[in-house]
Amino acid sequence: MKTRTSLTPILAALLAAAALTGCAIGPDYARPKLDIPADFKEDGRWKSAEPQDEAPRGDWWAAYRDATLNGLMDTLNRQSPTIAQAEAQYRQAQAQLNQAEAGLFPSLSANASQSRAVAAPGNVAFNNYNLGLAASWEVDLWGGVRRAVEAGEAKQQASAAQLAAIRLSSQAQLATAYLQLVAADRQLANLRDSEKALEESLRLTRNQFAAGIVGDDAVASSESQWKTAQAAVVDKRLTRAQLEHAIAAALGQAPAGFSLPPAEAEPHLPQIPSGLPSTLLERRPDIAQAERNMAVANAQIGIAQSAYFPSLTLGASGGYRGSTFADWVTLPNRIWSIGPSLALSLFDAGLRRAQTAQAIAAYDASVAGYRLTVLAALQGVEDNLSAQSLLHEEAGLQTAALAAAKRAETIAQNQYRAGTVSYLNVLSAQNARIAAANNLWNVKNRQYASSVALIAALGGGWRAP
Repeated sequence: MKTRTSLTPILAALLAAAALTGCAIGPDYARPKLDIPADFKEDGRWKSAEPQDEAPRGDWWAAYRDATLNGLMDTLNRQSPTIAQAEAQYRQAQAQLNQAEAGLFPSLSANASQSRAVAAPGNVAFNNYNLGLAASWEVDLWGGVRRAVEAGEAKQQASAAQLAAIRLSSQAQLATAYLQLVAADRQLANLRDSEKALEESLRLTRNQFAAGIVGDDAVASSESQWKTAQAAVVDKRLTRAQLEHAIAAALGQAPAGFSLPPAEAEPHLPQIPSGLPSTLLERRPDIAQAERNMAVANAQIGIAQSAYFPSLTLGASGGYRGSTFADWVTLPNRIWSIGPSLALSLFDAGLRRAQTAQAIAAYDASVAGYRLTVLAALQGVEDNLSAQSLLHEEAGLQTAALAAAKRAETIAQNQYRAGTVSYLNVLSAQNARIAAANNLWNVKNRQYASSVALIAALGGGWRAP
């Protein structure tokens, strides 16, 4: 059977489709404007921001000048399961974009078959040989496919930003954990020194008690201080063990087979310069991801609205059909057909209207999420700019407090040896010195954590103006 149609209406339909495909149903995307101050409260030399999340960040952790940290970061970047998962999700978004782009082009299929049949009871059986080729193309009259491609591109970009955000977050978490471990090692060394000193003091006090110089109360106080110091050592060992386990898990290794020796040198504490250019905030990948999610939601509105309009499909097929294999592929056995197909949903009980409303609501939610992300980023920068300045001041005061506590302890020990004060004065001075040393490293620990958080809040790294 041969099906013939005039090519004139088909060509007219193609020309009309080409004219119509210049427009797309739904709103065109525009980034919403935010009321963002030109200056930061903690630093008045910033400018308005525009996204630059693709700017290279470099090895920002090298600012701490620690070879062990550099090696850990290299391992993290190569084998972190968290980063590997995000990278796989990015490849998934790329594949989804390719799927959406395939809808812009016609599909082509081929088939071949052989069958044996009987037309009616008693008739002779005969063979059927079929060979065919078919093409189909749904014309993107209303831009639904183009909106799907637009959404796919935005999803891919959002996924790339998500990958960068997860990589930066993983690096920041590792750096923080390592620097906290270094601080724990320093505190642990200090606590062990104090434990040894208190043990020696307990030995001397017991000797004095045996000689009748001091009472049993001095022995009890000295022993209590020693046991308290031992407990503090155990507690700090627990903190170190948990930090070491966290680092192992971040690197994709089992904690049982991972260990880090105490750092030989104290990592450098970088002072991020004041007056940083606001372009660093523009590099935050989580802001870029939130902005791209808005573009995805906007494109989804157009996809939902395009369902209200009819779809036009152009189809063509051709091939051969014969009853014998010998003359199968011959001109008399050729068949072909070509023609357009128009389809429109007339009643769906409000389905398309509900889908459009859902898409609009999703877009409004993405706008609110974008605003929240930007505000959280601004807060993070403000918090850590403030912390960098105030913690530096606090560290200076705590260093002076430790120096004074050491001097007071030395004076108390000399007075005790001279017999002018009781041992309670020595214990009190030792307690003050131990607390001052521990407090200083608590402040340094917060300085390290704050510096990493500030670098991460600025998108990773910085440049002096």
